[in-house]
Amino acid sequence: MIQTPHQLQTFEDFLNYTEGTDAYYELTNGELVEMPPESDENLCRAMQLYEALKVLVGMRQIRLQGVVIAVPGQPKNRYPDLTVLRPEHPEQMRALGQAAITLDMAPPILIVEVVSPGTENHRRDYLEKRNQYEWRGIPEYWIIDPVQSQVTVLSLTAAGYEAAVFTGEDIVQSPTFPNFAVSAAAVLAID
Repeated sequence: MIQTPHQLQTFEDFLNYTEGTDAYYELTNGELVEMPPESDENLCRAMQLYEALKVLVGMRQIRLQGVVIAVPGQPKNRYPDLTVLRPEHPEQMRALGQAAITLDMAPPILIVEVVSPGTENHRRDYLEKRNQYEWRGIPEYWIIDPVQSQVTVLSLTAAGYEAAVFTGEDIVQSPTFPNFAVSAAAVLAID
């Protein structure tokens, strides 16, 4: 954890304070918490999914890590493993001068998290991030879970997220991307 000034309370404070740093931080109760680097296996899974989705949305709208998303609650931000942006986001981020989606911007179309082993990581991705992404109004949130060998697609409805779980040769069904035709096994595999 990095000691930060007490005035570091907003997402905008966070962006100004972390601009130009190489590490990823989450702002939690005024403190910067450095996030550990992603495992090679998780990066490979995210890159494979990037390639599959890039065909559907184009390279300008899809990002691997590095995009910080403002969310309600604590921490005040997340760095998803993969983000599908709205068409207006690249220009908004350019104007902002950072790869960031602020609370006054529309939410991303899709967020994907690859679960790392361990109870804490499982809880964070399935509960904390799920709640924050739902509150943020992100239409679709995918949880790729190599430990449980499943892909969970959460779709936002008026009642909150509805979950669909895909395993094995099931084709992952995306309400946002109906032409996505990749099996859960392929999404989970490391080539």
